[in-house]
Order: sequence, then structure tokens, then C-alpha cells
Amino acid sequence: MLMKFGDVESAERIFRSMKTKNIITYGAMMKGYVGNEMFEKALDLFEQIHLSLTN
Repeated sequence: MLMKFGDVESAERIFRSMKTKNIITYGAMMKGYVGNEMFEKALDLFEQIHLSLTN
């Protein structure tokens, strides 16, 4: 919801503070980045998914 209103910094802070992330949380963040035209950040996060979810 924060991303929808352009509050990217708060959304990132909450995402970083999450102890357990899953494909849903990653997808929500990527959708937020794309919605805010932050395509490079969305791609960077996409590339991190495999590394994070396999650990």
C-alpha cells in the first residue's frame, strides 16, 4: 500500500525488517517498484529472489 502512494522508502524499510520473506513479498515489492517507474530496482530485486529463497 505504501508503494501505491509513492512512499518507497517506508516500504523498503519494512521489507528489509522482515525476518522471513517469500515469493509473495518479493512480488509485491517488485510490483511497487514498477508502479513507481523504478525498473532497475525491480530487476535487482528479481535477481536476488533465487539467492534469498534458497538459503
